[in-house]
Amino acid sequence: MRRMILGGFCLGLMASAAAAAPQAVNAELIRLHDDLHLSEAQESAWQAYTTAIAPDPQAEARHRSTSELLPLVPTPRRIALIQATMAADQADFARQGAAVTAFYGQLSVDQQRTFDQDTLAGAGPGAGPGRSNMAAGAPDGRP
Repeated sequence: MRRMILGGFCLGLMASAAAAAPQAVNAELIRLHDDLHLSEAQESAWQAYTTAIAPDPQAEARHRSTSELLPLVPTPRRIALIQATMAADQADFARQGAAVTAFYGQLSVDQQRTFDQDTLAGAGPGAGPGRSNMAAGAPDGRP
């Protein structure tokens, strides 16, 4: 986690950025949904997909807790804590990956191409499903 250099100022910036993050993800998902032109038969698969990739409050709490505990425990315990966190993250990734694969299988070839283009991860940190390059501007030049 980033260290707070300017105290309250940074805290305020982080709070506003955290509040904006879900809105950016929602805008990306709305754009993806619109670009895919899903049929009524595909809507239930879309709902399952978006539910599976939604930010998990338990995972966020797990990361916060790990970050808070690391400086307080001896090295062997740190290693165990990091391994446990990584294992839980891997399980989350596998669950999300399965949901993406299941949804992708419901798409036509043209929709798959659109999905691939719209969800192509950007070069920056944090990019991936639900956090793609769409927030910074899609490859086709849209804002």
